[in-house]
Amino acid sequence: MDPNPNSAPMPSSFDENHDFYNENRWQKIGRRLREEPLVPLGCGLTVWAIVGATRSMRKGDHKMTNLYFRRRLYAQAFTIAVLVAGNLYWQKDRSKRKEYEKARAEKEAADKRDRWLRELEVRDAEEKAWRERMANRAAKRQGEPKGVTEMVAEKTQELKDKVVDGKNE
Repeated sequence: MDPNPNSAPMPSSFDENHDFYNENRWQKIGRRLREEPLVPLGCGLTVWAIVGATRSMRKGDHKMTNLYFRRRLYAQAFTIAVLVAGNLYWQKDRSKRKEYEKARAEKEAADKRDRWLRELEVRDAEEKAWRERMANRAAKRQGEPKGVTEMVAEKTQELKDKVVDGKNE
């Protein structure tokens, strides 16, 4: 097994632009502005029209106020149209991004499962080594004089056998 689970290569369909998917918030905002530059333009035009309408309302110029409100309406319609067009254009990319997230989640789950299995194997090896050490100690002690614990265990077993044999007779 690979000692470093993070060094595994990504699937080939995602190799072309893997930094694209590992971006922070500011990188995402910058990318979205580059992808759909007309949306911020539409938002800016809407704000400009609202500010113009507010100024003309303060002056009492009803004709210009109505004109700015119409411009606001057109700017908002433009922004919505650009959003819909951009959504249709980038839909393929968004589905690819979802596939990537799903593949990454599956890979993380597999890595987690592999780490768990490795940990279980290590624990099993430690337990086997411990049992082997205990067996070696027991084998070494068979030639040595018995300790108090072993003598008590033997005496207890003899008494149990005596009681059981006494009941069977």
